[in-house]
Amino acid sequence: MMANLFDQFMSPTYLGMPLIVLALGLPWILWPSPSTRWLNNRLITLQSWFLNRFTQQLLLPINTGGHKWALILASLMTFLLSMNLLGLLPYTFTPTTQLSLNMGLAVPFWLATVIIGMRNQPTAALGHLLPEGTPTPLIPVLIVIETISLFIRPLALGVRLTANLTAGHLLIQLIATAAFTLMTTMTTIGLLTTSILFLLTLLEIAVAMIQAYVFVLLLSL
Repeated sequence: MMANLFDQFMSPTYLGMPLIVLALGLPWILWPSPSTRWLNNRLITLQSWFLNRFTQQLLLPINTGGHKWALILASLMTFLLSMNLLGLLPYTFTPTTQLSLNMGLAVPFWLATVIIGMRNQPTAALGHLLPEGTPTPLIPVLIVIETISLFIRPLALGVRLTANLTAGHLLIQLIATAAFTLMTTMTTIGLLTTSILFLLTLLEIAVAMIQAYVFVLLLSL
């Protein structure tokens, strides 16, 4: 019995080894590797179709020079999607509920985009700090506001992913506990609570996929 609902988000250890290492490496084992044959099986064909469609959709607003980021962005999307969905299984640990991991992914990618933008197109990168047509008295204020928003962006990316997954897991935990308790005392209400739990689980599957896509999309923009 957990003394605290947030205990489910603590990184578990086994024989002194943190199991987050296993949780981070497991998604890459589950995804099959394409073979060198001309024809692949249905699973690899579906996987290739999904990755191609996602990469094509992600790179639509990006110019040709930014297409070199396709491999790393598609890999990040696959990584986040796998961990988010695997974390919905019973008796599993979700690494993406840890703010440290999400910030460790958001900050380097954000910093890379800022540094590359400043190096390749410094005028355009600095031009985003001041919208065109700004009245002269508002120029210092807007520059400060846009600079703060630029540095808050990685924090918003990490907190958004952490908060959405944490809230979903807490709701599932609370409703599952209520359904288990009510099933023996008030069966009708218990069945109604179980149906709500089933719908919430479907919602959390959608949230897990959407949050992985939103994280990568906002990084690419």
